[in-house]
Amino acid sequence: MFRKSSKPQNRIDCLIGASTRIEGNVFFSGGLRVDGNVRGNVCALPEQPGTLVVSEDACIDGEVQAAHVVVNGTINGPVNATETLELQASSRVKGDVHYRSIEMQQGAIVEGRLVHHGGSEAKGVELKLAAGG
Repeated sequence: MFRKSSKPQNRIDCLIGASTRIEGNVFFSGGLRVDGNVRGNVCALPEQPGTLVVSEDACIDGEVQAAHVVVNGTINGPVNATETLELQASSRVKGDVHYRSIEMQQGAIVEGRLVHHGGSEAKGVELKLAAGG
């Protein structure tokens, strides 16, 4: 049994603007860009490929779940990218990160475990703070 992988969305279907604050869960399909603040979970609808983009000034306090996730802002909660995860230089994640494929730029911070999901078993990597940091 093979899972068909999805491609990241090339378009944004919905935007949460920089001056917008949402308190509650957000469910989406297609592409969602967050420039504002969300206090609640942000999840793509099940069985539908979704792409979430979290911009540099955005903040999500809650769980994030989507096929493709691009982070350049702050996420306080676990992240589950069922396909690809891109952590850009300004990204800050406090919580465990689950991914199938990851790209992490210099300057990105993850305070939690990186857990790779591929094939049939998951492998965890624990990151520790460097001395004097």
